[in-house]
Amino acid sequence: MFRTVFLSSVIAGLAMSGPACRQPSTPAYTPGLGEIMTLTQMRHSKLWFAGEAANWPLASYELDELHEGMDDAATFHPTHKDSPLPIPDLIQKIMTEPLRQLEDAIKAQDQARFAQAFDAVTDGCNACHRAANFGFNVVTRPTSNPYSNQAFPPVH
Repeated sequence: MFRTVFLSSVIAGLAMSGPACRQPSTPAYTPGLGEIMTLTQMRHSKLWFAGEAANWPLASYELDELHEGMDDAATFHPTHKDSPLPIPDLIQKIMTEPLRQLEDAIKAQDQARFAQAFDAVTDGCNACHRAANFGFNVVTRPTSNPYSNQAFPPVH
């Protein structure tokens, strides 16, 4: 009798700890496309000021962060609202070449090429927005630095 009661309580305990009895977990947070794009806008701005100051390590870092933001947009928002084409396809088709040119300019540490490639990336952002039916969201080259708490010139 003791053995039967003991085994029954063990089995009941195991059953209560199974997947059906666990509390539902909180779903993972997924950032909205607007949140991802706001961070992308920040990286775009910081990238400009890093390149303008010839801080090539910082420019390279910000370009990498820009890539990560676009990867996040493609991963978390493969489709979006009124966009007739999938977001990953738009990014691939429109942004690949301008970003490659910008990476080459940063590696060459060439400010003139950097400015030209940066403007091509900016044009790509706007072309992507237009293709996704978000053409009202126009990106430009930054004109003033909103990051007064960061030094952009390289540290020697």
